[in-house]
Amino acid sequence: MATTKENPPKTEEKQKDNPALSRVIERNIRTIIHLRTKTAKERNIQDRIADSITSFSGRMIFVYVHVVWFVIWILLNSGWIGVRIFDPFPYGLLTMVVSLEAIFLSTFVLISQNRLSQESEHRADLNLQIGLLTEHELTRVLQMLDAIQKKVGIVDHKESEMADLEMETRPEDVLAEIHRLQAIEHAKK
Repeated sequence: MATTKENPPKTEEKQKDNPALSRVIERNIRTIIHLRTKTAKERNIQDRIADSITSFSGRMIFVYVHVVWFVIWILLNSGWIGVRIFDPFPYGLLTMVVSLEAIFLSTFVLISQNRLSQESEHRADLNLQIGLLTEHELTRVLQMLDAIQKKVGIVDHKESEMADLEMETRPEDVLAEIHRLQAIEHAKK
């Protein structure tokens, strides 16, 4: 199919775009999905195994499988079915197997949580960088608006917060103030 200015090639993605969303929002959504997919593909085999086991063990089917397993185990070892009892009551072998399973499952869950925690830290760092950049840009815009306001001859209201808003915000100052106020709050208790 030839492309012309009147008839640009349409991809399936473009045909399905939501007209209620701006192109910037759609681009950002696609970027986020792409980054998540890329991160998922970059997991090593151990992380994939741990995530698969954690995902399966976090579903109701896991509970159902265990209920069936325990019922069958108890029936087989009750002597009612005519099968030779291999784990008599109080089911020591079953207890050991379930304990081992719990150890391994908790380890797999911790592995998955550690990986997710690292991803969360990366996203928090990105959010912090974007927030700091946004704050810096807004401060510059306010400073420019203040300069324009002065040049045009508009006088600020005496109670205006413009001067406070035009100050550069340093993250370390914000953290110090948070710690100071938290210490005061804890001292009240």
